[in-house]
Amino acid sequence: MIDFRSDTVTRPDEQMRRAMASAEVGDNVIDVDPTVRELEERAAAVLGMPAALWTPSGTMANLIALSVHLKRGDRFLAPNNAHVLNNELGSAAWLAGGMPEALPHDGGPGRPKPETVAAAIGTRSGPYYALRTTLLCLENTHNAAGGAVIPPHEHAQLLSTARQAGLQVHLDGARVWHAAVALGLPPAALTVGVDSVSACFSKGLGAPAGSVVAGSREFVERARRMRQMLGGGMRQIGVLAAACLVALDRVPDLAAEHEKARRLADGLRELGWQADTPETNIVLAPVADIAVTLESLQAQGVLALPMAGKVRFVLHRDVSPADVDEALRRIKAGGHP
Repeated sequence: MIDFRSDTVTRPDEQMRRAMASAEVGDNVIDVDPTVRELEERAAAVLGMPAALWTPSGTMANLIALSVHLKRGDRFLAPNNAHVLNNELGSAAWLAGGMPEALPHDGGPGRPKPETVAAAIGTRSGPYYALRTTLLCLENTHNAAGGAVIPPHEHAQLLSTARQAGLQVHLDGARVWHAAVALGLPPAALTVGVDSVSACFSKGLGAPAGSVVAGSREFVERARRMRQMLGGGMRQIGVLAAACLVALDRVPDLAAEHEKARRLADGLRELGWQADTPETNIVLAPVADIAVTLESLQAQGVLALPMAGKVRFVLHRDVSPADVDEALRRIKAGGHP
């Protein structure tokens, strides 16, 4: 099988396994695991934030951030099909207590226009029983928009609109590494002004698990308590943090995944597919019947998943350019689409 389901299907290579096996560890609840401390300090610096906190998953990182920022019943805004809206089992409402509102992608793939954000926020002087909007969540790259990138100037405009209305801003940066590589910028250039950011090491970078949520030192102290509340207080997790440190060294390698995504998209279009041109490592392709197409692809030895009403192919380090060419050969032989 050639597996395009996600960039989370990668397996740790020998270098990463050696780093995990030899990691210095400690009890990260009673004290601080030294390898986790090293990862948190390095991740905070890379993301341009004062402090960072390791979490077992990106979903927990986002939930922690929303739980810290929101009060029960507060409304928060996020682009339509954002991960915090569609892929986290409603935890933003159920556990963080927020009322979500999805915004259209009228400013480009994965992002609203600033004026759309302003209109959604509305006036701050409404009656006491009106919803209170307190948070804007952005996603860079936007998964369901095909790994779409928000460039810094548009990020700044959205941030300014939120700030003028008194909102806080959380950035779901699960794949912020991809956005940074695509733009040729350091990740910190894409987090300017936000109150918090999450980032994942298991999406594309090859680590078996692990994310961080970063912000001010006060935010991280509150986040640490919330992580414990959610069951994320783990012990000798330096073995996982060591893998994340290796992953951080591999951010520049993501350019190769973007090239493979373009290679796949070009090949699909040559075969008659209407594949979107990818900005990063995700290729979306509309088809007449998603279920039938996915079943047929699997019969040809090609694995993919549905996303936003399309078929999603995700390129990653465990799929080679030769694998891409072989997948295209199989798809052509299968008569797709």
